Amino acid sequence: MSANDAHNNKHKANLLKRRSRRSASINDLQEPTSPSSPVAAYPPLLIPEDELPAGSAPEFYGFVAWLATAILWFIYLLWALLPDKAIRAVGITWYPSREWALLIPSYAVFLALLTYFTYFALAIYATPSYSELKTLTDRHSHPRVDMFQTGLSTTSHFAEEPVPQAHDLPIGFVNQVLYGKRSRQHA
Repeated sequence: MSANDAHNNKHKANLLKRRSRRSASINDLQEPTSPSSPVAAYPPLLIPEDELPAGSAPEFYGFVAWLATAILWFIYLLWALLPDKAIRAVGITWYPSREWALLIPSYAVFLALLTYFTYFALAIYATPSYSELKTLTDRHSHPRVDMFQTGLSTTSHFAEEPVPQAHDLPIGFVNQVLYGKRSRQHA
């Protein structure tokens, strides 16, 4: 190895050290933050095992529920698909009629469709008709109070704040802004 190669290697090593120092200082200044809170540490600090709350673990119950569901599904398939001879050969002498193998899924599908229909019907029932005043305003509306004091002739009072708060607009004001003042024609 020549002196020139040794110098180049030393130069590369110095550059790498500078880059690592620079990136370390940037990383030290900019700690990652949580996506839910700008001041929370991210990744969250781990809780020591001795401070974990005592009790049952939800993962255990979830796994047991999953395992029980898989076993019941497997038993259901065996009951529905195996012939009577095979089931009796195992030693099972009584089991429900095979018609339930079709009725249970049919009832489940019907119940799911009935649920959709029921929620749709309740939503239609709770919707007011177009002629009711509830479609325009209700007890939850939040109109701007100073709008009625200044009148509906101008929209300049909305420009007082850089970003105004959200308010409900009365339908008369909306119609006036959209369509202007209309002269009534008498027949």
